[in-house]
Amino acid sequence: MRDEDGWTLVDTGLAFPGLAASLRRCVASLDAPLRRIVVTHFHPDHVGGSGVAAEVTGAPVLQGALDREQCDAVWGDDGWQSRLAGWFREHGAPPAVVDGVLEQGSLYAPFIRLAADTTPLREGDTVAAWTVLDLPGHADGHIGLLRRDGALVSGDHLLPDISPNVGLYPRGRPDPLGDYLRSLRRTVELAPRIVYPGHGEPIEAPAARARELIEHHRDRLDETEAALDGDARSGYDVSLDLFPADLDGLGRRFALAETLAHLERLVVERRAARRLSSGVVAYTST
Repeated sequence: MRDEDGWTLVDTGLAFPGLAASLRRCVASLDAPLRRIVVTHFHPDHVGGSGVAAEVTGAPVLQGALDREQCDAVWGDDGWQSRLAGWFREHGAPPAVVDGVLEQGSLYAPFIRLAADTTPLREGDTVAAWTVLDLPGHADGHIGLLRRDGALVSGDHLLPDISPNVGLYPRGRPDPLGDYLRSLRRTVELAPRIVYPGHGEPIEAPAARARELIEHHRDRLDETEAALDGDARSGYDVSLDLFPADLDGLGRRFALAETLAHLERLVVERRAARRLSSGVVAYTST
């Protein structure tokens, strides 16, 4: 993003081989200095190359304060993958699925090189001509950047072609779908002119897209409630009703996490109840 004082890079992708050379070529082609790097959220395809970008450009990395805490808790903790596997066992995932979670998680590790130090960002802070917004849901500490002319850099909060994954994870906020729905309603109220998302083309009717996603999750909540047929069911069992059966390990992980987010939202709305059954977390309709 070009502002009066220079350029801002938003998100860095993964630290794939060749990233440093690509960044050097990019920075050399700019008409002004790269002043800063902003991370919208801690998912590896957004933060993974932040350390490389900082080293190559010398620019400071700015990241949401909560997001940095979660970044360290996940990517800086050697026990995270085993903790995640245990979490999925608690929610009924069979051993083969748990093994897939561990295998897929290890694939990202070589491509995550975090910046050693980041400057914390909070709601209302300014970054050049942009104001920081808290937009939790897809990630607990997800931020966006809004300019006075109505342009919003949304990260993965708003995407043009798919519904951003909203999942329940250990050490995360207890109602991520509730957070996400509130963030979507905030987007409707702000009515930005255009959204520049983390994936895909610019969204030219952002409020309408936010309303579509709100309706999508209302439908998914109804479908999730319908899957609770009276017997106690694990989140994994419910996820098999809501998502295709032929997902790979990573897809199944996202499917289970998103199912759990919808189940917990139903609990908050008193449309479902949660209990422990034979060491497995189970849900029933109310």
